[in-house]
Amino acid sequence: MSEADQDISAMDDWGAAMAEQAAADATAAPTPAAESAPIFKDFSSTATPTGIHNDIDFILDIPVQLTVELGRTKISIKNLLQLAQGSVVELAGMAGEPMDILVNGYLIAQGEVVVVNDKFGIRVTDIISPADRIRKLNR
Repeated sequence: MSEADQDISAMDDWGAAMAEQAAADATAAPTPAAESAPIFKDFSSTATPTGIHNDIDFILDIPVQLTVELGRTKISIKNLLQLAQGSVVELAGMAGEPMDILVNGYLIAQGEVVVVNDKFGIRVTDIISPADRIRKLNR
């Protein structure tokens, strides 16, 4: 048998198997459990008293990029090229203003700088409401 004849024979076998499966599916009566089974899982039954779902545990180890933004500014390329060690760049943020805390580039909170054991940190002072976060995503 030639290679072309083998390919045609294989297609006929697949076609026959697919037709047989379609006929079996058409004659099989759906079970009551399959008809009433929800498409999506109802997470409300797995909620803990604090409102946190136990099913969310599988995403807790996903790393995200947390950024604290001190301020921003726009400068020309000419001024950028003139920067040297000791240069001071003025930022739009004022001293004492809360700093933005971003996760993957999206503002989620604001805070103030703290120093603990000679290391900088940030104390969260205000968390952006979920409604405000969604509004900012839609922009």
